[in-house]
Amino acid sequence: SCNGFEVFTAKDGVDAIATLQDHIPDLMLLDIEMPRMDGFEVASVVRHDSRLQHVPIIMITSRTGDKHRNRALSIGVNEYLGKPFQEDKLLSNIEKLLAGAAEN
Repeated sequence: SCNGFEVFTAKDGVDAIATLQDHIPDLMLLDIEMPRMDGFEVASVVRHDSRLQHVPIIMITSRTGDKHRNRALSIGVNEYLGKPFQEDKLLSNIEKLLAGAAEN
């Protein structure tokens, strides 16, 4: 448990997709740079899966250029944070997205 959240971690994108077969999370944090399957690919799979497409996604990455940001947003990522990030900013984003998800 982290800040009162139950957290599932995955070592890479393929592992993340496998975990999502068993657990539908309230929210996902994704990095772009992952072995075997990058964050863009994972986000695309999630957005095309009717079980998962509602799950908010926050992408955290060292790649802060517009090209990557625009690609993430076009896939349907909800928030895009550069590294290093402020933990309180991340938590406020998480709380905002979870509150929005609860309303829908």
